Amino acid sequence: MLGLGLALIVIAVLLSAAAARVLLSARNAEHAPPPDVNAPRRPPHLPALASLVVEALDIGVVVVDADERVVLVNPAARAMDVVDVDRLAFEPLRAIASDAKRDDASLCRAIDLPLSRLGREPIAVAATAVPVTDSDRSDGVALLLADISEQRRLDEVRRDFVANVSHELKTPVGALSLLAEAVRDAAGDAESVERFAGRMQHESARLGRLVTELMELSKVQGVDPMPGAAEVDVEGLVADAVDRERLAAEQADIEIDVRCEPGLRVRGNDAQLAAAVANLVDNAVAYSPAGSRVVVVAKGASDHQARPTVDISVTDQGIGVSAAEQERIFERFYRVDPARSRATGGTGLGLAIVKNVVTNHRGAVTVRSIPGEGSTFTVQLPRVHSDGGSLAAQTSVPAPASAGAAPGVVEEQV
Repeated sequence: MLGLGLALIVIAVLLSAAAARVLLSARNAEHAPPPDVNAPRRPPHLPALASLVVEALDIGVVVVDADERVVLVNPAARAMDVVDVDRLAFEPLRAIASDAKRDDASLCRAIDLPLSRLGREPIAVAATAVPVTDSDRSDGVALLLADISEQRRLDEVRRDFVANVSHELKTPVGALSLLAEAVRDAAGDAESVERFAGRMQHESARLGRLVTELMELSKVQGVDPMPGAAEVDVEGLVADAVDRERLAAEQADIEIDVRCEPGLRVRGNDAQLAAAVANLVDNAVAYSPAGSRVVVVAKGASDHQARPTVDISVTDQGIGVSAAEQERIFERFYRVDPARSRATGGTGLGLAIVKNVVTNHRGAVTVRSIPGEGSTFTVQLPRVHSDGGSLAAQTSVPAPASAGAAPGVVEEQV
């Protein structure tokens, strides 16, 4: 992949240089003597072809002449807003062009374009400056600008991920080490040994869950993120997901109310979809108070383009999520309440897995929440057409009663 990128850059350099030579030669020709009619000519279609290719490149191309005036700028460079009238707008770009012209050699630098670009977001570019010569004389410089902002962002995400994984693994491993020492020192105290052993079980379960979810996240982000795709019965996958969390809900004195419209089907990986819904239910149970209720609803619906979908929503009566935190809750290792997450053994990966699974299935996941009242997470997936189902059945699922309904659940008239 890297070799292909380098090859494309080399081709772009050659084409840009060719187009620049044509333009600069045309400028010089204004003051040159009439050409020799007997001299060999270049086929007339080549300059036009080079110009068309440069215009089509997704790499920004800017050519400046000997007076540092811009004589060519393609649409990609224009979109970067790097030209001010007929001059380069930023000093780092002027500097690399000047250095390349002075040294008569190609130069490559990574340059950060500032935020002051008419309110635009700052971008990072890999700038390549190539001197353009005509008749053994340096006339100008061709600048190639490749936007590497996304690459920078991915590098930062990768570094943050490694740092977070290291920290998350270090915490339970360190706790297990300390607890092992405590057990050894309390060898004669059966009550203390039992208490420390219980904590060791809790930390080892947390460590095991973290490793399992890291493997699951790696799988859904892999080369084949949706293996074995087939038609999936929504009622069955919701029942499977809820059954996984039923024991934890009972231990926390939380009721799980399931309302699923029959006959709904989606296409995808049954195990991944069930795991995604289970993560939402687990999250709802973990952040809900004792004696409350979690409502799981699956119904037929349609998206903003009127295409049939299946909406699976999980509503709780928990602590809720503020508007600022709603932008981040699907990030890896992000926790709304770190203390509660540690107490329940949460890893901070559950919602990240949900988002990746749903995205792989060409769906969307949204959250509506009121702090202190509860949250509703909704997964929307493309619905598989069947003889038994239709859009007319969208409102056939009963809604929670008004007295016990959690926020975000829309009550429907049946």
